[in-house]
Amino acid sequence: MENEITNRVENSSLMQVSLDDYYPTGERVLYDLAANLHEGLVLVEKELRAFVAANDWSVYQDKYVGIVCSVDAIVPQWAFMLIASKIEPFAKKVIMGDKIELEKAVFNDILLKVDYAQFQDKNVIVKGCGKHPIPESVFVDFSVKLQSYAKNIMFGEACSSVPLFKKK
Repeated sequence: MENEITNRVENSSLMQVSLDDYYPTGERVLYDLAANLHEGLVLVEKELRAFVAANDWSVYQDKYVGIVCSVDAIVPQWAFMLIASKIEPFAKKVIMGDKIELEKAVFNDILLKVDYAQFQDKNVIVKGCGKHPIPESVFVDFSVKLQSYAKNIMFGEACSSVPLFKKK
């Protein structure tokens, strides 16, 4: 058939990788210690401990949680640690940081589990546009790990990729 449309990308040696494929399900939430500050200014240990004892931490079941303090107050580090110790039994992951830091931490765990051998001596295109909010630093971390395996690394789409790395 002379007019048959052929997908040359599928028939090539290019391997397309989307970090969206690694994106884990689960709600991302923040716990704000500002709500535990006395008059929005200072942390009172006795009040925090009473709150911790009375609170239902199961609301964080299967969620990814970042712990922050959204106001300019001096909050001792142990307060973040105390809250984390209560959330951890329920959550998929708990960190001290905002949603971007949380996403980075979640992906750090994922990238440690990727079988990079599948990319051995391959021409790899890392797709950039996706449906999930993946921090730019995750793309950097992934490409650095990929360099030990891939023959070539490109970014973008097959029709308009940007060369990043070529094994010597």
